[in-house]
Amino acid sequence: MNREVTSRLPTGPPPAFSSSGETAMPDRWWFAFDDAALNQQIAVSLDGSFTLAAALERLRAARAVTRREASDLWPDLDGVDDANSTFSTDGDEATRLVLGLEASYQVDLWGQIQSRVDAERLRASATHADYHAIALTLSADVARTWYSLIEAHAQLELLDRQIETNRKGLQGQQARFEVGLIRLPDLLRQEQLVESTLEQAVVVQSRIAVLEHLLAVLQGRPPQDATYEPGEDLPGLPPLPDTGLPAELLDRRPDIRREFLALQAADRDLAAAITSQYPRISLTSSLTNVAEHPEDLFREWFFSIGSQLVAPLIDGGQRRAEIDRTASVVYQRFNQYGETVINAYREVEDSLIREQYLIARIERLDNQTKLASQSSTLLREQYLIGDADYLDVLSAITAEQSLQRETLSARLELVRTRIALYLALAGSFAPRSPLPPLGPPPAVEPAPAVGPPVAVELLPAPSPENDRDE
Repeated sequence: MNREVTSRLPTGPPPAFSSSGETAMPDRWWFAFDDAALNQQIAVSLDGSFTLAAALERLRAARAVTRREASDLWPDLDGVDDANSTFSTDGDEATRLVLGLEASYQVDLWGQIQSRVDAERLRASATHADYHAIALTLSADVARTWYSLIEAHAQLELLDRQIETNRKGLQGQQARFEVGLIRLPDLLRQEQLVESTLEQAVVVQSRIAVLEHLLAVLQGRPPQDATYEPGEDLPGLPPLPDTGLPAELLDRRPDIRREFLALQAADRDLAAAITSQYPRISLTSSLTNVAEHPEDLFREWFFSIGSQLVAPLIDGGQRRAEIDRTASVVYQRFNQYGETVINAYREVEDSLIREQYLIARIERLDNQTKLASQSSTLLREQYLIGDADYLDVLSAITAEQSLQRETLSARLELVRTRIALYLALAGSFAPRSPLPPLGPPPAVEPAPAVGPPVAVELLPAPSPENDRDE
């Protein structure tokens, strides 16, 4: 069953990441910020999130499906109790009482049932990995929201200082206007500057309210009464973590494990579809007691045993179509796995590059802010002695204040970029109390970093890893 593969993973080891630090990243990546308040907010979210709770229930449901499929590996045993009476027109009556056991068992001659069980167990493992991926995403969302809230409060505090400065400037302009030293347009421009900073404060207050609502929902709380006191100090950037080898992401990231396990599950589905073409053997047996009167029960027993061979002959191409469908799903899952792998590499590289450029940008913004401050101070002094126009002073003040706000926003973006890097490198952690183990999963081979399938083949049985309840 060979076919052309339109997309292929690289055949060699992936190149190293563009940069790396020496600090090992903790399993709970946010501990790297050494921020007790952030730790508390994420802990509350992991305990209260409805999204994470729903993911946990999906995991339980997937494990229940696995147990349901695994039950077909065992015989079915049913109790039989039958009582009926027959009456004739001449008054005769016949009673028949049946009591016993019936058993049936389908011999898994070609491994079809085991393939279905393995497929569901692998899907449950993929759901487990997805649960960890959702927990990681939730922790990153909380961290981004928390630090955005801190930056918004810092912006509001900065705007309050700027409003106070601009109001003092307005008072000075009013005094100069009253004695005829300036024209009315200069006074109106200063009033406009005050109103502009007041408008910016309203925007930031609205943003604070929205961020508080978002954080409350992430923590499973109603947003109506959500209030937080995050402070106004963004954290310093921790040392750059050790990014490790790109291939290490394949075992570490839960979203990659999820896609690989889904690929393995699709392969087991294909195996089950192929074996559905082969004959099936079923065994049956029964042990019954038949009597015409209740007092005769348990006196005479009948034991029977039998077998049945069912071989598909004509099905209108149904089984062949199912094989083609499941084979296509294998290739679909393979391509999704490959896309997830290269996207994982991209996320790490994007974060590393953006962090480098953001650090350089903040340095330039700091320099611009210093120059703008010097410029506005000199222009104010020259304006007071009549050597500069007030429009130049106003432009310098506006530029300085805008640069102050922009620098604060850039510092938040740097922190958010580091969060993105941690998320791109992070592995699983225990978000909640572990579930009881399901039983030994089918073995899963280490996720391949290279090499596409050139034909649909049954993948080897996978090795138990990455399905521990954490």
